[in-house]
Amino acid sequence: MISCREYQVMSFRIVGLKSSQFSHLFGLTDVELAAHGARRRVVTEKPGFPDRIELRDLEVGETALLLNYVHQPADTPFRASHAIYVREGDGRTYDEVDRVPEPMRLRPIALRGFDLEHMLCDASIAEGDGLETAIESVLANPQVAYIQAHYARPGCYAARIERAWLRAAPVDGR
Repeated sequence: MISCREYQVMSFRIVGLKSSQFSHLFGLTDVELAAHGARRRVVTEKPGFPDRIELRDLEVGETALLLNYVHQPADTPFRASHAIYVREGDGRTYDEVDRVPEPMRLRPIALRGFDLEHMLCDASIAEGDGLETAIESVLANPQVAYIQAHYARPGCYAARIERAWLRAAPVDGR
């Protein structure tokens, strides 16, 4: 039988954003999007436009919205935002256990572990097949309540990672 501690380190959940957070932007004109600080982009290459909802690289010809997203909204020194892409239109939020989505596997990923007070308490960088080991290593720190994953080169938010058996306290109602 697997102990709670072993399961905690072995299993993780990667969660994308909810399309409902962005639905007010879907279908707006370019001028209306600009008023929200967002831009519409037609995907011209794959990989190149990683969607933060379905956690997949968008297909050539699909439409993406480029916008600033506050991924660490807690009122701490680590409050943070950055540009992200979301596919324009409703999509199924990625929520998988022990499965790294392809866009995260293709790019170097910075893992930032936060405690329940939303303070940074651990960090790592990994890529490719080393990502699972790095995630497990950060989650092995008992202070870590959740991980914010970022695409390391541009620094933009990729996804949230949690222990599979325990959903961490949400920062923003996710």
